[in-house]
Amino acid sequence: MAEDRRTAECWLTDMDGVLVHEGHALPGAAAFLARLVERERRFLVLTNNSMFTPRDLAARLARAGLVVPEHAIWTSALATADFLARQLPGGTAFAIGEAGLTTALYEAGYTLSDTNPDYVVLGETRTLSFDAITRAVRLIEAGARFIVTNPDVTSPSPDGPFPATGAVAAMITAATGAQPYFIGKPNPMMFRSAMTRIQAHADTTVMIGDRMDTDVVAGIEAGLETILVLTGSTKPADIPRFPYRPTHVLETIGDVVPFI
Repeated sequence: MAEDRRTAECWLTDMDGVLVHEGHALPGAAAFLARLVERERRFLVLTNNSMFTPRDLAARLARAGLVVPEHAIWTSALATADFLARQLPGGTAFAIGEAGLTTALYEAGYTLSDTNPDYVVLGETRTLSFDAITRAVRLIEAGARFIVTNPDVTSPSPDGPFPATGAVAAMITAATGAQPYFIGKPNPMMFRSAMTRIQAHADTTVMIGDRMDTDVVAGIEAGLETILVLTGSTKPADIPRFPYRPTHVLETIGDVVPFI
């Protein structure tokens, strides 16, 4: 770790492209998680995916042979619910999304309603309806504030990319002129809420990710030490294009084990 920082006590790591790819564990992922447990380090697995609950994601990771308790998973849906609960406790929201989002809002004390809600909250969904989009547009025009779980415009799949939350948000913005507030990466807000959850401090926390434009930049803006692994989106040739640099660039998550 960087010489001018204290020993890392807490670890944040992205999920897809770092721990797993297409449902399969990436090299070193199991060893990395085991070392965190062995050294009793606090950690969270982060994902911009707002579709699934932490329990769902823990089960998906388990099928890949990775043991991550649900309380150690932090999604953009949870970060969004946490943000709204701090902004307006006990508020109301018209939510477009799956169980990961609606459950998080409910557990944060929010009431889901399509009658004069405080917020329109958009998350990732595979069952998008024209009626829901129309309702969102009209509610925003009537004064509801527009919140989006993450800005990702596409999501990967074995058959190729498909439109994601950011793409749908752009459609609503085009219809209303309202710019949403995005909670997930690269907004460092997601990291700060995660750090609060595990009582972490910036000078003793490390962020591991596979993308320069989300994981690394958000980690830098949150004041964290950052590690880029080359098992996901960003390739070595991409790094010089960015005006910022991670603290370390490593081949796989397994190469992080000696640092823990």
